[in-house]
Amino acid sequence: MTDGAAVRLDYPGVGSTEQGTSPKGYDRVLEEARLGTGLDVYRRVADGILAWELQRRAGLRVRADSPTAVPGARVVSGFGVGPFRLPAPCQVVWVREPAPDGVPQSAGFGYGTLPGHPARGEESFEVEINSQGEVWLRIRAFSRPANWFYAAGGLVTRAAQRYVTSRYIEGARSLAAEGKSQ
Repeated sequence: MTDGAAVRLDYPGVGSTEQGTSPKGYDRVLEEARLGTGLDVYRRVADGILAWELQRRAGLRVRADSPTAVPGARVVSGFGVGPFRLPAPCQVVWVREPAPDGVPQSAGFGYGTLPGHPARGEESFEVEINSQGEVWLRIRAFSRPANWFYAAGGLVTRAAQRYVTSRYIEGARSLAAEGKSQ
């Protein structure tokens, strides 16, 4: 997937979604959703997040140079249909693997935009199990339009981001529900 050329992340604050911070002048997103209870739910969601399942379940076409999120992995997700598909290249900047046991803990990853993405910034996907065994999804992002064209479509761009974020949450809910008897 990569051609060997060095491509740099094109925004300040690389990795800051891991701490929940963002650079000044960037729009921020923080969405949290309760997914259920128990280590089984937590592990299913953690494994899905790290295997790009939230992106796939959100309806994005995913091409990655690694089957799981690992630091430095590149992924291009496509949004749209046919020739109207918009590529969104990113690079994983941090990863937290699930621990073998114990609560509380969290797992997930953050990735940052690369040149060619319609935005500049970072987004993270994290699942947490707290000391009461409750499982929560947390999506954090900070971004700004990559150029004047995307800035001109500000309302449409923000609506698209809200829509995709809601689809990520639905994908996490479906992962959490898998394996439960109906």
